[in-house]
This record gives sequence, structure tokens and C-alpha cells, in this order.
Amino acid sequence: MKIHEYQAKELMAKYGIPVPRGGMAASPDDARRVAEELGGSVVVKAQVHAGGRGKAGGVKVVDSPDAAAEFTGSILGKQLVTFQTGPEGVPVNSVLVEETMDIAQELYVAIVLDPSERRPVVIASAAGGMEIEEVAEATPEKILRAVVDPTVGLQPYQGRALAYGIGVPAELVRPAADLIVRLYRLMADLDCSQVEINPLVVTGDGRVLPVDAKLNLDDDAMFRHKDLTALRDASQEDPLESQAHDIGVIYVRLDGDVGCLVNGAGLAMATMDIVTAVGAAPANFLDVGGGADEDRIRAAVRILLSDPNVKRVLVNIFGGILRNDVLARGLVGAYADTGSKAPIIARMLGTNVDEGRQILRDSGLDVTVVETLKDAAEALSAA
Repeated sequence: MKIHEYQAKELMAKYGIPVPRGGMAASPDDARRVAEELGGSVVVKAQVHAGGRGKAGGVKVVDSPDAAAEFTGSILGKQLVTFQTGPEGVPVNSVLVEETMDIAQELYVAIVLDPSERRPVVIASAAGGMEIEEVAEATPEKILRAVVDPTVGLQPYQGRALAYGIGVPAELVRPAADLIVRLYRLMADLDCSQVEINPLVVTGDGRVLPVDAKLNLDDDAMFRHKDLTALRDASQEDPLESQAHDIGVIYVRLDGDVGCLVNGAGLAMATMDIVTAVGAAPANFLDVGGGADEDRIRAAVRILLSDPNVKRVLVNIFGGILRNDVLARGLVGAYADTGSKAPIIARMLGTNVDEGRQILRDSGLDVTVVETLKDAAEALSAA
């Protein structure tokens, strides 16, 4: 689950991490009030779940409370389009109004889960304020890494080594190292899948502060953090993905025209590979899971069919806990609900496969039942 910058900084402050003075504003009057409290000269930043806000016109430095209110009024309720949002953009419902500062140095710090290390890894760079991918490609020597042993956590000496390595002034190494260690504690305690500060700045008056902050919370761990579920902003999500989240299925919208209905993440990935291999493109990643009942299947397929790009549907189910007859009834019910005429290619194996196939054959829908993945690929090519 993604959260907004102002929410990330509020969580950081709870862990003793120094953050810039500021406040969230949901109206021009709110922005004026916060700017007055900060002395007038402030930076106003659109709160959206996307990077590239500055280049898209979502960040502005202003020199008075009235200017803060004016800029806030000009972007609230608008769709902000960045390189991460696609052409439709995302809505701006609030802004973060923060103090301006004398920036002497821009740095980069992030903590991610590294599959190759099977551990958290802290990434730090002297090239803050840039896309880390560009830094990695052009000047990889500027990127430092510290692998964390999760049984003991990030150690102070590791934080100091990173701070020294990215050029933090000697007198600020200890506070910078402390910030990095606290950032790891936050990540571990809150089950974050990623924490990123870009840039982390050294100011002219000797502070080390996160100018921007991103936290991603692991969806699978949210049962441990029910207090954090209120931070979710569904308006920033794709509407179909948001609906899928609410019914408990994993759905990611893509830009193809083949709707994929699968149970199991590995099988879903293989199914998408098959679709791509025959020259088609998947419209989604949809894993209904092993424990879905008929109602959940029906709701999930309605979401799949709600995508106007879906012209055909590939069903690839290995029935274990999820019985094929349950799947078939949910699928037919969703077609009845939506009135869709999209043809179906169905490969079904496992529990109650004969019953499931018969339900599809008797449904009156345009269904092609196949036995193997090769048959499914050939049918997809011919569709």
C-alpha cells in the first residue's frame, strides 16, 4: 500500500527522524494558514502517489501565504500527469506546505528488500535529487550498499559508514547515521516493502532532513497494522485495482486485450508469458487464489470484464482447493451480470473438472475448452 509524502513524514517523526516543518492542506485557506505559520516563504507540493511531480508542475516555491493559497487553488481537484501516471493522471486532493531551506547538499537513501541477498539492503548515494536508475547506469560507483542482518537490525557503524561514504560533513555524520538507523527501525516495525528519501538534504544551518519521502507498506502484513489502513487513499489507485483490493483478489491492470483468469501467482505469470509468446498482450494479472468462493469469482470476473480493452478471456485453472465447478459458475454469473460477449478459451484441470467444463458448455457462451497450454496458445492465436 502506498501512502502520501505527508503521511510518510508523520510516521518518520514518530520514530524521532527530523523532518521539515510543514502541514497538509486540503483547501487554499488551509495552505494560507500553514504558510503564515511558517513565515510566508514555503514550498507547496501536490500529494499524489507518483514521482515526477516537479516536472509536471505539481511543486512550486512561493514567497507569501497568498501565493501559497493561489497555487493550491490552481491544482486541487485537477489530474496531475507525470511519467509514472500515464496519460490519465491522478487527482490532487491535498498539498503539503513546507518550509523552504538553504540546501547545501542533496543525497539519496533507500531501504529495499533484495531477493538476491534475501535480506533488507540500505542504498545510499551522493547523487540525490536524481532518478536512482540513472545514477546506477551512469555512475554506479556513487551507489553504496549495506546488507542488514534482520536478527540484529542495521548497526550504527553501518549507518556511519554510509554517511561518510556519501560525503556527509564530518560534524553531521552521527546525526545522519542515526537518521538512517531509525529509518530501518521504521521499515522493520511497520513491515514496509520500500522506504525512499530522495533527496535527503544537508542544509546550510547544519540539519539533515528528508525533503521527499516515500513509504510502501506490505499489503500482506496489514493485518498487523490495522491502524495504518486509514492511510490508504483509494482515489490514487486504478478504479478496477481498487475494487479488486476490496474483495481480496490480486488484480493488476495492463494494456493488452486478453483478460487472464488464473489461480496462483506462478501460474498467472506463466499464462501471461504464453499470451505474449503468441503475439498477443495480457490485459491484466488476475490471481483469484485457491480459497475463492463463487461470489468472489463472480465479482473478480466482473472486474476483469469491466476493462473496455478486454476482447477475449483466457481461463487457466488448476483446481485444488478451488473447485472447477465453483469457478465455472462464478464465471458464467459474471457474464450474465455484465452482458459481455467476449469469447472464452478455457483450460481447466483438477478437482471437478468435468463438472466445470460442462457448466461452461451449457452456458450458451462462446467457449473453447482446451486440454493443454499448447492448445490454449493455438486457440488464442486463432481467436
